[in-house]
Amino acid sequence: MATSRSRFFTPPHSLCILTLSALSFSVHAGNLTRDNGAAVGDNQNSQTAGAHGPVLLQDMQLIQKLQRFDRERIPERVVHARGTGAHGTFTTTDGLSDLSMAKVFSAGEVTPVFVRFSSVVHGNHSPETLRDPRGFATKFYTADGNWDLVGNNFPTFFIRDAIKFPDMVHAFKPDPRTNLDDDSRRFDFFSHVPEATRTLTELYSNSGIPASYREMNGNGVHAYKLVNAQKDVHYVKFHWKSLQGIKNFTPGEVAKVQGNDYSHMSNDLVSHISKGAFPKWDLYVQVLKPEELKNFDFDPLDATKVWPDVPLRKVGQMVLNRNPANVFQETEQVAMAPSNLVPGIEASEDRLLQGRMFSYADAQMYRLGANNMQLPVNAPKFSINNGNQDGALNSANTTTGVNYQPSRLVPRDEVEAARYSQLALSGNTQQVKIQREQNFKQAGDLYRSFSRKDRDDLIASLGGSLSSADDVSKHIVLSFLYKADPEYGTGVTKVVKGDLARVQTMAAKLVD
Repeated sequence: MATSRSRFFTPPHSLCILTLSALSFSVHAGNLTRDNGAAVGDNQNSQTAGAHGPVLLQDMQLIQKLQRFDRERIPERVVHARGTGAHGTFTTTDGLSDLSMAKVFSAGEVTPVFVRFSSVVHGNHSPETLRDPRGFATKFYTADGNWDLVGNNFPTFFIRDAIKFPDMVHAFKPDPRTNLDDDSRRFDFFSHVPEATRTLTELYSNSGIPASYREMNGNGVHAYKLVNAQKDVHYVKFHWKSLQGIKNFTPGEVAKVQGNDYSHMSNDLVSHISKGAFPKWDLYVQVLKPEELKNFDFDPLDATKVWPDVPLRKVGQMVLNRNPANVFQETEQVAMAPSNLVPGIEASEDRLLQGRMFSYADAQMYRLGANNMQLPVNAPKFSINNGNQDGALNSANTTTGVNYQPSRLVPRDEVEAARYSQLALSGNTQQVKIQREQNFKQAGDLYRSFSRKDRDDLIASLGGSLSSADDVSKHIVLSFLYKADPEYGTGVTKVVKGDLARVQTMAAKLVD
């Protein structure tokens, strides 16, 4: 994220806080409501079917927030606006038929793909040197239909519940009053979100400024379910490993690169494909049996967590070998959505994924219309057979009078093997935090995995942004960092000139 503040008005720090607070509370103080004026009972947790069940469609606060958020921009994407795409193939070298009935995982299967890389927060014409997570979204045109693996270069995300997604993005986006970036708003938000500590650490490390799309890994982030022909269920996480290696910029390199090329990542990918130096990634999965989920000190379905010590199993290799013929028609109109699944691949009960299943498809329908799946870049490689009809820009050639099912005149059979797997549920509907949070340990593990130089860059980068936060938010975030690793928290405290004793006292009260 960019860290610039207003250049025409820079009041003293205390006055900045007073001005923002006074405006916020004088105009917006009061009970939180939905758009119809009804009070909101819980804006922190989606309603679920018991402690471990999926998210419920009846949670109107969740649905309304996501619907409104998806419609905030026309026509640029609200997030992932700045993107670069490429075509290629995925070859399954090590079959997963023991885990999944999906044909894409059959040994020797070659599947066409389209990948869209992107910046997450910043707009369509923003410099690609800005600190930001990077999207890594892959559309597999499989023999079972299209499967979209929509992920990022980071293996974790900032939040664990989709009900907070609009709030998080609003905090990252520019101040709506000035359209200027303001780090203090971000840390005001994240001081309330301790589970973000690991992903914030990743963001402010040099991984937040990749040197190229070719030289970064990708991750599905969420846990998914693989279901085999016997209806056995396993939970998996997907990981792309770059065969080009990993390369990131240091903060000192950013200005030089941006001054020469603000599209360095796009130029790098396009030029390498154009000259035949095709980038490659190997796909791996981590696998857990359902009964193994209880063996962790944290909830493995929490998107803010990695699965340490769970081995990687290779699946296959992706090669990107063709640039788009028309960037708008392909890269900008491709409609990626986690809801695009095929039999053998299902969503887990991950609360963030459950919300994204609705939100991404809804956003694409808003941007591109109800018939966005008919666009060539989005259409599966075989004919569609259902009763969906009409809508703007419908190019389908429908000649039958039977636009319903079931029918004896034009039978459309249901496929027994495509039925969803079953999940045993118990308990009451609820809006409660997950039971095993462990918000700080993995952030500390990540920090300690860095070299001394990378730790120093992280401390300087995060400290530079955190210094603009209000005093309370600043020290709360510092306590998160100190809880993750005392050296980490102490280093950033020095950069922001915080009160280390206060930080230590606050950190001692935190429970991981």
